Amino acid sequence: MTTQAATRMATEMAEQPDACRRTLEALVPLRAEIVARYAGRRRVLFAARGSSDNAAIYGRYLLETHAGVSGALVSPSVATHYGARLDLSDALVVSVSQSGATEEIVATQDWARECGAATIAVANVADSPLVEGADLALVTQAGPEVAVPATKSYLAQLVAMAVLGTALAPDPDALDDDLARVAGEVERLLSADVAAAVDVLTSTSYAVVSGRGLMMGTALETALKLEETCLRPVRGYSYADFRHGPISVVADGTAAVLVSAADGPMVTPMTELARDLSARGAQLIGIGGDAAFADALDVALPGPDLPETLAPIGSIVTSQVLVERLAHALGLDPDNPRGLAKVTATEPPKEQ
Repeated sequence: MTTQAATRMATEMAEQPDACRRTLEALVPLRAEIVARYAGRRRVLFAARGSSDNAAIYGRYLLETHAGVSGALVSPSVATHYGARLDLSDALVVSVSQSGATEEIVATQDWARECGAATIAVANVADSPLVEGADLALVTQAGPEVAVPATKSYLAQLVAMAVLGTALAPDPDALDDDLARVAGEVERLLSADVAAAVDVLTSTSYAVVSGRGLMMGTALETALKLEETCLRPVRGYSYADFRHGPISVVADGTAAVLVSAADGPMVTPMTELARDLSARGAQLIGIGGDAAFADALDVALPGPDLPETLAPIGSIVTSQVLVERLAHALGLDPDNPRGLAKVTATEPPKEQ
């Protein structure tokens, strides 16, 4: 029997528990500085693209549901193409980029400062332009990432979002005991058995992914990874957007991947969605959730034993394992998805 060589993606996924520990160790002591940058402000805006945008979605939900701070996503094109001049004197702008070198995000951060915002950069490269230009940098400690799909750098961004969300909460230390368990949960989920889910996804022609609330960013990141790494036609939806029309395309031959925390107010709606999709003929794969959620699925994959506030940090690991295994099953190289590079420019290069 031939042993399958480990991919760079799998190797970097295996480094995530340590990346989580190092990032927490580096960033938790910066909570007071985060609070100082937010002083006198009323809202937090996130600037990001791609996977970083999905991490920012988690950050926004955590700020609003846990810290009671208003959050929103910035459209970078408002800065880079429209050149709009907004009053951001009441805002803290958090720019998120794994490399810290995405020109559009660097330009957006500069624009935000010119508009009166305080700025925080979240990046995995300490000497990057984004970090050097920020009022405060939250440098994640994932280490160099070679595979094109962002795994350990994305998870480290989620950890940074958790530090940001707890720093601005009334009780910054309230989740510390659970944060201390995150790395162990990440390690446990790296061995998730996803074979049955791979079988479903290889035998169906179309897939949708959905989540809600704090798990929405995880759903969108799962869909993105399935598309870019496995070259499958996949759509990622928030629960609410999915219910408002797109659910009508679900029929026999559709695979649905649903992500849920084990607790919180969204477990019951996600379970109801699973039952609805099953009645429409979809084959259901679920990540996380509770016992009722698992009972509504064709394939139940493990999620983390973490509260909803931190569940996205663990749940994405199961998604990563699924994507890496599916790429192998399809005969693809997960390290180098077709047509993608590690640092992506929003605009194509101009001809010289």
